[in-house]
Amino acid sequence: MTEALHSALLLAAGSGQRMGGAVADKMLVPLKGDAVIAHSVRTFQESGCVRQICLLYRDLEQRAALEKTLDHVLTSALPILWVQGGASRQDSVHRGLEAIASSGGLAFIHDGARPCITAAQIQQLAQIAGRDGAACLARPLTDTVKRLADPNQLHSIELEDLDRERLWAMETPQVFPTAEILEAYRHVVEAGLCVTDDVAAAATIGIRVTLVPNERPNPKITHSADLNYLEWLFSQ
Repeated sequence: MTEALHSALLLAAGSGQRMGGAVADKMLVPLKGDAVIAHSVRTFQESGCVRQICLLYRDLEQRAALEKTLDHVLTSALPILWVQGGASRQDSVHRGLEAIASSGGLAFIHDGARPCITAAQIQQLAQIAGRDGAACLARPLTDTVKRLADPNQLHSIELEDLDRERLWAMETPQVFPTAEILEAYRHVVEAGLCVTDDVAAAATIGIRVTLVPNERPNPKITHSADLNYLEWLFSQ
């Protein structure tokens, strides 16, 4: 592996939610003997592709819990830059990118609630982004997908068919040259736009992305049932 010149932005900000009837922080939920976030941190370390991790936290209480949880995972060779996130995902990513603006190289933007990524996937994304400029893990949709004219109207409606051969579900990591994706997020902020992932932000200034098909499960924890699925995956 060549010298690691890149940065990983791991999103933990905004991760408190109701799971299983009690308020829990999904980043800190135990999964195979470690907190959910620890799996992603360890994997980025093992990949050899990044020189620092920028961890975006929600508040000081969450940061303290994350620091305690990650104490046994972190190595002195790979420091963590702690950045408090914003009100939304795009605000948090923007703050993280501003914090690593001088780092150069690539920025790996990853939702910490996706603990199934592998070091090999990170290395593959680094190689493809280095060749093509930007890369993103993604999965082709297999379900039939319909579009509503009015998202609030579900009764007796006409549905629009979408060609699933052209539809892909975006995952993370999503990888870009740091300077370019920062420019994209600055544009999003200045134009008052709303985006739900980094590929959408990149598209606002014409950045093209190479999709990297993911053949492995890479679920994101949103509900308690997702954690059950992840526990089963890790048991395999």
